[in-house]
Amino acid sequence: MSKQLETATFGAGCFWCIEAVFQELKGVEKVVSGYAGGSVENPTYQQVCSGTTGHAEVAQISYDPDLISYEDLLDVFWRTHDPTTLDRQGADVGPQYRSVIFYHHEEQKALAEKSKRETDASDLWPNPIVTEINSLAKFYPAEDYHQNYFRQNPYQPYCQMVINPKMSKFRKEFQSRLKA
Repeated sequence: MSKQLETATFGAGCFWCIEAVFQELKGVEKVVSGYAGGSVENPTYQQVCSGTTGHAEVAQISYDPDLISYEDLLDVFWRTHDPTTLDRQGADVGPQYRSVIFYHHEEQKALAEKSKRETDASDLWPNPIVTEINSLAKFYPAEDYHQNYFRQNPYQPYCQMVINPKMSKFRKEFQSRLKA
């Protein structure tokens, strides 16, 4: 009997960063970098980077709800990027880097909205959260060279300067939730 996995889709800046974070969580079986929220069918990385397709760089996360809850995924999402900056994360600027939660069903929508309200009301971030919460219409996996990017390119300059510090902070804060 195979376990029933569920799916979450988050945009939180560069998909290499999101993928790297969620791949290390207990209960996460697979993370696929891709694009969602735009109007172009089967967009390419170059098209999405132009900022004109409406897509966000996202990570689609397949997880075992018996080991990690959607609420736990949301907690990691809020704490591993800045959800208060519109269309940017650090030096990555444009609508493709927006903070967005794409829900797969109404229960996820309700949980995401509740989590956003609670996080906004907490003192986690000094500015208001601007994260969008939208229904997922279509997800397009990114090109193969974007998959497992941080794992396969740890010494690439972007990985060293941007992803490594984020991962160090993440691993320290979420040590009890990491895979062995």
